[in-house]
Parts: sequence; C-alpha cells; structure tokens
Amino acid sequence: MVVSCLSFVSLYGAFLRRSIAASGLSSQSIDVDADTTIHFWGPNSPSSPADAEQRKSPLVLLHGFGPHGVWQWRQQVLFLAPHFDLYVPDLVFFGESTSKSSERSEIFQAKAIGKLMEKVGVNKYSVVGTSYGGFVAYRVAEMWPERVEKVVIASSAVNMKPKDNGELLKRAKVEKIEELLLPETAAQLRTLMRLAASNRVYVPDFFLNDFIDKLYSENRKEKMELLKGLALGKDDPPNICPLPQKVLIIWGEEDNIFLLDKAKELKEMLGKNASLEVMKKASHVPQLEQPKNFNKILYKFLCAS
Repeated sequence: MVVSCLSFVSLYGAFLRRSIAASGLSSQSIDVDADTTIHFWGPNSPSSPADAEQRKSPLVLLHGFGPHGVWQWRQQVLFLAPHFDLYVPDLVFFGESTSKSSERSEIFQAKAIGKLMEKVGVNKYSVVGTSYGGFVAYRVAEMWPERVEKVVIASSAVNMKPKDNGELLKRAKVEKIEELLLPETAAQLRTLMRLAASNRVYVPDFFLNDFIDKLYSENRKEKMELLKGLALGKDDPPNICPLPQKVLIIWGEEDNIFLLDKAKELKEMLGKNASLEVMKKASHVPQLEQPKNFNKILYKFLCAS
C-alpha cells in the first residue's frame, strides 16, 4: 500500500494526545495479569476517597471496533473530564493493549477491563461503551453488578441474532464481515463510512489509505479472531438478561450498522431499568457526529440521582 510521506493521521494522532493530556489525563499501561497489558488514558491524580467533597465519580469509556480509545472519545473527554475521573482504555489488540492469551470473546475483554479497574484501585464506576465497546460494557456490568453503578450502551446491538449479521453484509454488499469492519482498501473504508455516518463527505484515497495503514493494519489477524469470537450474537433468541443497574441506550436514528429496531428491542429485553434516547440526524457514531447533543444526554443520565 502506498501512503503519502506526510501522514495526516499521525499528525492528528499527535494532536489527540496533546488534547487529552491537556484535559488532565495521561498515557499509562498496566499488566492486568501474566498475559495481558492494557494501555489507557487515565487521571494524573485520581480523586482521593478521603476527600468526599472533591471526589469525582470514575467513568470508563470503551471504544468500538475501529480506531482505538481517544480517537472515538475526544469530544467526550474534553466535556466530561472536569466532572469525572475518566479511564479510556484501548481494548485488547487495539492501540497499545496486547495479550498472549488465546481468548478472543467480549467476555475476555470485559475481564481485562475489570482487572484494570482493580489494579488502579477503583471499586465503583460507571461504564460507557459504543458499538463493540457496548458488548464489552454489557459484560462488565453483568459480571460485576456490585461495582458498576450505571451503564450506557451506545449504537451497540448486544441483542443481535445470527440473521442480523447476514442482513448487515447485504447492506454493505460484502461477503465477509472483516471486509466491512477491517477494511484493507479505500473502497472498503468508504463503504464502512457510508454505513456508519449520516454525513456524506468525500475523502481522497491517499487519506483513507493512510488511515488504514495507521489504524486498521496492526493486529489484523487477532482482530479477525475477535470478530469470530463474539459470544453475543450467536444465539436466537439472544442470550440477554436485564441488568440490575440503570441503563441508558443511545442510538442514531439513521444507523445502518445496527438498525433502530434493535435499539427498541434491546430496551424491552433489558427491562424496567433501561431507557432509550434516539438521536435524530445521526447514524452509528453519534458521539462524533453530534458531540454536544451526545454529551448533554450522557451527562444528564450519569449525574441523575
């Protein structure tokens, strides 16, 4: 693949790191067990439990299947950092997070996040997950109900069925899911962008190729295994249980990855503790398309008593 000598993706990545650091977070890595290392952006000085008045609630932001961590959450970090102790991890095999383990399910990812929060000494926290990160957020809340206080599942059909995957392939006009979620060519990335975003903006091939080279090529084999290793989505009916926590579902009305009907169905399946916010003129990445509105919805839910 030919990539321009001037990497706009690398330049923007540097801007992201400076922006997140200016919000009071720093780049950190922790060995959560003998096999797995998690890289994350976290508070330079976490709130002291002894100072109740100054203490900020911990909040974990879990990215989707694509660019890692802060690439998907920058606008939320800037808005939320004054109010919460933020933890923005790279999920395993994304960014700088690595593992020697052969496990590949979202349950494995959730265990890594749970261990990370133990390692940093945080016993109570809320969790937000978008797309693939929503699968992980659901599992974290399910596995540690005594630790997770509130849950936000954004653009994430944790209730998907095997047929939903086939219908997505038809909408994308591809034969394999990795052709959509792990693009190798500019044309494939354009297809993903068409389904994931409501705004249609032309992006030249050299930029898309740079994006693929910097953010999609690394750990490609392991990421393909993650797609195949999902436990959620293999059952019909879906193996989903109501969560004991308050749950907010946020969905773009024009989402073409996970259709809006899945959001309505998920709300019913998660029971009386779940609520749904549908964002108009937004698709699969409302936190990027409409960050101000997304942040307002998120903040109102997290700060409600």
